[in-house]
Formats: sequence, structure tokens, C-alpha cells
Amino acid sequence: MIDDLEGVELRGGWLDLSAQRALLEEIAAVLDQAPPFRPSMPQSGRPFSVKMSNAGPLGWVSDRHGYRYQPAHPETGRPWPAITAGVLKIWCDLAGYPAPPEACLINLYDAASRMGLHQDRDEAALDAPVISISLGSTARFRVGRTRSGPTQSLTLESGNVLMLGGPSRLAFHGIDRVLPGTSPLPALPAGAERINLTLRRVTLSGLANA
Repeated sequence: MIDDLEGVELRGGWLDLSAQRALLEEIAAVLDQAPPFRPSMPQSGRPFSVKMSNAGPLGWVSDRHGYRYQPAHPETGRPWPAITAGVLKIWCDLAGYPAPPEACLINLYDAASRMGLHQDRDEAALDAPVISISLGSTARFRVGRTRSGPTQSLTLESGNVLMLGGPSRLAFHGIDRVLPGTSPLPALPAGAERINLTLRRVTLSGLANA
């Protein structure tokens, strides 16, 4: 738990360097099938500073039609690739949830990318945690109960795994900055400085209520 933020858990060094490299190879294969795209804000149409892709039955997208999950890539029209074995293992080891994730959002950050404070609230299964996996350069992460209230700043290094669950499932969070040149890994796909994998269960599962 991070101070008073019950449900925020940071597992520093959860993945050693060998495991990070193996996971990076899996994600590179996903991106070959589902190339990164740049989403846009629903009302303004302003492009995000990060590129994105997805794996799993559902993928998160954003455009002028809004935020949503859909089963196909917005540019190629092809179904998203399956969530890889290495990513699923992290969910199984940490989530404590009886159903698998349905979406693995892949965010690709360059040196100037940011992610403003937001909630992950487009899912029906709010009883399932959100699990975030960091690969590449270090990032400054901010989290708090409300958008305008006090927040805490955390350092996310390559191989760290962060979980938002329980009372903090709807915590506001974002990335203030990426620290270029701090990655212990070889070149990341698509020229990214940092890759973040976010695992979410989207739909309600009867297993969770059994």
C-alpha cells in the first residue's frame, strides 16, 4: 500500500532483466500484428502524446466518437492479437481475480509524452484490479483520490508492476514525465522510450460472483 492510498500496490523489480527482455519480445510480436496508432480526444480531436495498440478480445480506443472498447484495430480492422503468455502470468500471479483480463492496452511513450490525471472507468468490472507493467525508461507517476486533491508521486522503473484495486480502483493517475536514456533494455519497438502495459477486465464475469 502507498501511504494512505489503500489498494495502490507497487511491486518494484517484479520482473528481472531477463523477464523484461522476454516480455519485450512478446510485445514486439503483438505490435507487428497490431501497429501502433495515435488516438485523439473525443471532443477536441486533439491527438494524444502517446501512441497505442492493444492485445486481447477487446481493445481501448479514443476518437471523436468517444472512449470505448472494441474488438478490432481502428485502422486495420483486424481483431487484436491475443494477450501473451508472459503478460497473462503477471495477472494470474497478482490480480487475485477469478477471470482473465480482456484488454491489454499498450502505451508507447517518447521522451516528450505525458498522460494527464484520469480514471480507468470505462469498464463494467470495477471489482477487478487494473495492473500496469513498465518497460523501458523510468517515468514519474502521479496518483490521488481526486483530480484536484492531494496526490503522490511514484517512480516507475523498468520491470515494476503497479496495481490499482479495492478503494483505489478509481483513483486518478497519470504520467508527469519520462526520463530519457534510463532504459536497461535494448531499443524498444516503434522508437519508443517507454512502454506501459495496462491489463483490465472489461465485462462482468459470473466467476467473480460465484
